[in-house]
Amino acid sequence: MSFPLLTATAVLPAVGAIATAAVPAAQRTAAKWLALIVSLATLALAIVVLVRFDPDGGRYQLTESHAWIKDFGVRYELGVDGIAVALIALTALLIPFIILAGWHDADPLETGSKRWRPTQGFFALILGVEAMVIISFEATDVFLFYIFFEAMLIPMYFLIGGFGDRAHEHGEEAASTQRSYAAVKFLLYNLVGGLIMLAAVIGLYVVAGNFSLQEIAQARANGSLHMATSTERWLFLGFFFAFAVKAPLWPLHTWLPNAMQEATAPVAVLITAVVDKVGTFAMLRFCLQLFPEASKWATPAILVLALISIIYGALLAVGQRDIKRLVAYASISHFGFIILGIFAMTSQGQSGATLYMVNHGISTAALMLVAGFLISRRGSRLIADYGGVQKVAPVLAGTFLVGGLATLSLPGLAPFVSEFLVLVGTFTRYPAIGIIATFGIVLAALYTLVLYQRTMTGPVKQEVSAMPDLRARELVVVAPLIVLLIFLGVYPKPVTDIVNPAVKSTLSDVHKKDPKPEVEAVAK
Repeated sequence: MSFPLLTATAVLPAVGAIATAAVPAAQRTAAKWLALIVSLATLALAIVVLVRFDPDGGRYQLTESHAWIKDFGVRYELGVDGIAVALIALTALLIPFIILAGWHDADPLETGSKRWRPTQGFFALILGVEAMVIISFEATDVFLFYIFFEAMLIPMYFLIGGFGDRAHEHGEEAASTQRSYAAVKFLLYNLVGGLIMLAAVIGLYVVAGNFSLQEIAQARANGSLHMATSTERWLFLGFFFAFAVKAPLWPLHTWLPNAMQEATAPVAVLITAVVDKVGTFAMLRFCLQLFPEASKWATPAILVLALISIIYGALLAVGQRDIKRLVAYASISHFGFIILGIFAMTSQGQSGATLYMVNHGISTAALMLVAGFLISRRGSRLIADYGGVQKVAPVLAGTFLVGGLATLSLPGLAPFVSEFLVLVGTFTRYPAIGIIATFGIVLAALYTLVLYQRTMTGPVKQEVSAMPDLRARELVVVAPLIVLLIFLGVYPKPVTDIVNPAVKSTLSDVHKKDPKPEVEAVAK
């Protein structure tokens, strides 16, 4: 039997989480280093998966399949296509930076505080989320996917509610109340989505007789499994609703600004750059592959919702006074672009959407982590409390600017390529929606540049006059992300070569081809 590489990639952080939690309470530093080493080892395994994956090979590779619950047709089935490989690599890449950025976020609070922050628990929860996200990307059994899709909510709930941002203008008691509210709201929204999906999963089993994604898709393709139109549409809606909550898509998005505002900056990155990607990934893997006709039926409505997310999220970002809420609403706008690309049903749109998942993860991590460093120095999330930072901390301001420019998709930085592909892919099939979506770019430039102007330029405020610049640990976190943004902005081919074959297979599932360009004949 060959080495179970995919299992190892998910099990390693899970075992690391247990080991980190078991470190004695007095050995906080040892727990941090153990978590960091485990995350780096997981990154090494993810690189092996990336190297062993052949873009020109079969659709699902490195597969593993074992009987699990025979009476109900549940199997332990794993396999990765190009889209999953790219997102596994993104997850494994970001976790070490998240751990380094949060190195002191779970240290005990000041003397006399009534709350004790268990450092070991903080880093163990992060590793636990990593394990569940990775196996969600790998699972090709619908029931197996569902289990970890829901299970990751538990560690995220504790990360949001138990380890919130220390920068709160109304004191520790008010901060604790708002953290609890944000954590409960996150959990309830996602649990409701998950319960609706569970009903759809059961319905799928009743219709298909098993939970195997590959077997069901193959049976649908060769005509041996037929779903009534109404049945397929209801099942599609059950799956899509859960994924739209996780993504998040308007109007199911309202949990995200609260969660990102109250969480620490590294946990906010974990939410929007890692966990939320499971929702958009699942739209590609499960909605389009299992329910192709229903996906086409729902496309017009989903495109409208995605368009509203793009404009609505950007407009609300413009008016924010809180730095972290601004980044949260910007992410809602960006997820609108991702979903727009998925349901444009073109190769450019879906390639751009997948590339956008990767690039958004990197750019949001860069911007939010630098914002976290800034907030930890001043002790405030309010934009109005800053000014002139670039004069006292030029490196911090410079990295903040690059992260912001990536967020507005400046040409030469990674998100530009993916956003351009999404818009081109949308325009070729839905020109009106493509044109309206471009206004999201204009609004992104507005909220990003206004944020930078108000925090980094102008007279130096007294409260920031002694602000230190980025330290060595913080530079180790930010510098590689900036390099990646530039590299993938100039040369995205390594990622597109991996994801394009999977995108073609997805389009084949829904029986869609790229529209032919309308070019007027040139008279000879």
